[in-house]
Amino acid sequence: MQKEEQKDIQDETAEQDQSFVEHTQISVDPGQEQIRIDKFLMAKLSNITRTKIQNSAKAGSITVNGKQIKPNHKIKPGDIIDIYIVKHPENDTLIAQDIPLNIVYEDDHLMVINKQAGLVVHPGIGNMNGTLVNALKYYFKDKELPVMQGNVENRIGLVHRIDKNTSGLMVIAKTEFAMAHLGKQFYDHSIQRKYTALVWGSPEPEKGSIEAHIGRHPQHRILRYAYPDGEEGKWAKTHYKVTLDMYYVSVVECTLETGRTHQIRVHMQHLGHPLFNDYRYGGDSIRKGTVFNKYKQFVQNCFEVCPRHALHASELGFIHPESGEEMFFKSELPEDMQAAVDKWYHYVDTKRTKTDA
Repeated sequence: MQKEEQKDIQDETAEQDQSFVEHTQISVDPGQEQIRIDKFLMAKLSNITRTKIQNSAKAGSITVNGKQIKPNHKIKPGDIIDIYIVKHPENDTLIAQDIPLNIVYEDDHLMVINKQAGLVVHPGIGNMNGTLVNALKYYFKDKELPVMQGNVENRIGLVHRIDKNTSGLMVIAKTEFAMAHLGKQFYDHSIQRKYTALVWGSPEPEKGSIEAHIGRHPQHRILRYAYPDGEEGKWAKTHYKVTLDMYYVSVVECTLETGRTHQIRVHMQHLGHPLFNDYRYGGDSIRKGTVFNKYKQFVQNCFEVCPRHALHASELGFIHPESGEEMFFKSELPEDMQAAVDKWYHYVDTKRTKTDA
């Protein structure tokens, strides 16, 4: 296996669906006796604790016949139960590692971090160490903070993830209730998420929406692919707005209505404007401008300044699980993306000045 292919496969383990929430629907048998829902679900679902079921019910993540219920609710024959549970792989060998975390907010229930580019969120094949989860395990243990009460320590409260080379804001749950509540918000797409991207060219119109299913690429299993007719994949929608048009490249704000793997990267490629320096989706070569030596060298310099796909999770909003307060966070562009934007702005400004002269 080639090194680059192996690297892609390893990275892919950290870049599956962006939410960890799984939806399960259960129809209660006609002959079922009326018992508490937590007892019923423990018998029906594997690897789930009574505490998790009760907290999920309190958070509104379990409904019966479309209505939220209390943990002591008794089910009856014919009921339709919908369960939205946050699940991700357990790993008994997970070790705590002292990896710096940029924490922008923290209380007893959750924390918001500004993830650096290059940090894998969750351990997987080829990435068992050096991940965000390793860092969180160390941080929680060091601070003697509660880690998912009623659950094993290595299931730190991740409710979503962003790609390894995407930087920006993430929310981490510190209790079972917070994880269930936040997980349901992600599943319902009520979380506010805005990303800032540097893309090739000038999208037209300058403001619009991209609606195309996203699924596996027909030839390359590592990649995702846009299916505008919906023949494959899952429905996905991205709203975008150009905030700075520099002809060769543009700064674009993207607001997610769904949260599919590589959604912005795939949708912008589908629009004909792949992310700058996105090697998977064609952004790591010149896509706009005449290829001559000086320009080619300038672009290469920009790639070196921002050596990853230029995407940053810049805004995050959600309802606090305990207080019900609307929480909102904003993160400025990291140094590498800002440096690339500045270089392009200066390049375009210089060309404009020469033309005017």
